[in-house]
Amino acid sequence: MVMNPSAEKPKRVRVAMIGTGGMARHHIRNMLLQADTTVIPVVCEPSPAQYAETRKVFEEAGAEPPANEPNLGALLHEHGDQLDAAFIITPHAYHHDQTLACMEAGLDVLLEKPMVMNAEEARSLIAARDQTGGLLVVAFPGSLSPRIQTAVKMLRGGELGDILGISGTVWQNWGPNTANTWRQVPEIAGGGFLFDTGAHMLNTVSDLAGENFVEVAAWLDNNGRPVDTRASVMARTESGALVTLHACGEAIPSCASDVMVFGTKGILTVGIWGEKLALQRQGARRARNIKVPPSLGVWEQFLAVRDGALPNPCPPEVGLRMALLWDAIKESAARDGAPVKPH
Repeated sequence: MVMNPSAEKPKRVRVAMIGTGGMARHHIRNMLLQADTTVIPVVCEPSPAQYAETRKVFEEAGAEPPANEPNLGALLHEHGDQLDAAFIITPHAYHHDQTLACMEAGLDVLLEKPMVMNAEEARSLIAARDQTGGLLVVAFPGSLSPRIQTAVKMLRGGELGDILGISGTVWQNWGPNTANTWRQVPEIAGGGFLFDTGAHMLNTVSDLAGENFVEVAAWLDNNGRPVDTRASVMARTESGALVTLHACGEAIPSCASDVMVFGTKGILTVGIWGEKLALQRQGARRARNIKVPPSLGVWEQFLAVRDGALPNPCPPEVGLRMALLWDAIKESAARDGAPVKPH
């Protein structure tokens, strides 16, 4: 096939980074590897120290650092017509209002997890998506990873037969690592380890289950901190699959996960971020890794959704699903583990 050298190159997506802390800089490094599809002309960062660190990331990559407008309202007023999207990576309590403002300004949004603080906020963003016609994707690496997408297709396609049970574990030295930060301020964080790092487990297990939870029992322990750092959850799905979840945020220095799906025809093993995928089929002695296409992370997947190359695997309905589960976990924990029905 002969390419036309005069053909216009695809337009780069102009995105504003809302928040430029450590997690945002992790994403920016991957986004700078996608300079042919992405440009970051402006960021919204109220902390001069965080903005200075972000400038270093651009300079180290040989890229022009973006301008900073610390006030989101001013950014949208002054730059909104020069932007296509916003990537929001801020403390959890701010997600709803910032997303609403960006969508009402006509921007598509990639929103860091957890989407919102509660089910009411989730329903509000679903309504905003419907009213504006914009795109809203929740930045769960699991839902957006080729491995979890492959696992979900296998499960929905019946390759493992009926799902009998799911067991998930996540651990990290989160308690000491996040001490004296906003992540341990309940009013801003909305929860502790299970709502932060553990949110990946709640979401990925829900993706794999593929149906609603009808009963949840949970125990949360703060371990002397302002928010929970240890959690144990038991649940039952609509079809009767039994689910167990364990989160330990007081582990030795580490950060890892394991999720196993037990089906009538095999056992699937994944990670909550989509970092692994292995299948042990009926009759096989051991699990074998399943190869999937590589990915540069959530931004690359967001662009694929935006271009219509991939159905949105993490719409705001996913955020509502997790909010309902989290609300049930909190309600059960407050009742010393009494089973509750998500509502």
